[in-house]
Amino acid sequence: MDRLMKWMTEKFAPRLEAITKNVWVDSIQEAIMVALPMIFIGSLITLVSILKDFIPGMPDLTPISTFSFGLLGVFIAFLTPYMVMQKKGRDKIKLIAGATGLSLFLMLLKPTFQDDGSVQFMMERFGPSGMITALLVGILVALVMTAFHKFSWFKKDTTLPEFIVDWFDFLVPIAVLLTFGWVLIYQLHFDIFEMIVAVFKPLNAISQTLAGFVLFNFIGVVLYSFGVSPWVMTPIFYSIWIPAIEQNASLVSQGLDPVNINTFETFFSGWVGVGGLGATLPLVIWFLFARSKKLKSIGRATIVPSLFNINEPVVYGAPIAFNPILMVPMWINGLITPILVYLVLDAGWVAIPSKVFQLWYTPIGLSTFILTGFKGLLLLVVVLLIIFVVWFPFFKAYDMQELKKEQSAE
Repeated sequence: MDRLMKWMTEKFAPRLEAITKNVWVDSIQEAIMVALPMIFIGSLITLVSILKDFIPGMPDLTPISTFSFGLLGVFIAFLTPYMVMQKKGRDKIKLIAGATGLSLFLMLLKPTFQDDGSVQFMMERFGPSGMITALLVGILVALVMTAFHKFSWFKKDTTLPEFIVDWFDFLVPIAVLLTFGWVLIYQLHFDIFEMIVAVFKPLNAISQTLAGFVLFNFIGVVLYSFGVSPWVMTPIFYSIWIPAIEQNASLVSQGLDPVNINTFETFFSGWVGVGGLGATLPLVIWFLFARSKKLKSIGRATIVPSLFNINEPVVYGAPIAFNPILMVPMWINGLITPILVYLVLDAGWVAIPSKVFQLWYTPIGLSTFILTGFKGLLLLVVVLLIIFVVWFPFFKAYDMQELKKEQSAE
């Protein structure tokens, strides 16, 4: 264990941290983070729409979700190149980079033009289904804009106004990008969405298996236990979670059964991430009964955020990160609970989530009930009992260790 800790501390974690601080990875994460409120709006509409079952004549609020969560691809196409330019300190070009990303993305949606002058888009391609396309577009725009950063039609001592120089200099990368899109769509008749579906189909299929479901959660838990924020995996995870829950919602609207278990809700809002990634809420509750003054104080300070699935304070404050005594039970829970949840949902004993509900910060139990009713709450009770049992012996060992330190200091 000591050798593993040394390797993770001195080699693995620093290298992974360097990747997360890379401007491209960081920009993608930031773009997704900026777009999250639009996802949350869609989730809130889902929550409010529940009242429709109890309030006759309540208006249909679906269009609000359509023009927020349903435009996720549009937001990412604009934000990704914008964030890259901003982080590279090229503020003059960040807006035009974002606008170019948006323009190229709309072209790649492959709209059809009618004789009456109207344009027809497939609405589903604007949303989560277009997220991968949007990310690829954003990265491509940022790369081209970066490559042409030092290009200019004019000499440095030109007397022309700066904004005129900028206008002409921006023409080349924009023309290159839009010409590329024109050739791809209107000359080669290439459909990038069909290509992405074909490429990601094996990954999506694996992610919806028991092994894939467990692996997705466990990777995040292990990274978090070594102090690396799970947000580093956001581009990969979200590209699977969001289309998966959208497909579930679509199937249910057609009177069919949902099929995707690996969705965002099952990781956090429902069962697996009670208290946050790694299922740390039971540990925080155990801390409230600790003999160590330090752990009791940590428990009191972190109980409220933990109830809302926010566990950075306890992960870095207890700490769990780089603490072998608490890392091990976190890993165990990262394996046991996903296996249990997957098997129960796959057997049909609890309904597979099919609502677009990304409010992972709702209090424990509330989102579970909204997504799956009373059966989901029963599963949550079983999950909590297991997690409490797993954490307990490690908590006791850590409590005794901290108590001895405090007694020695006194």
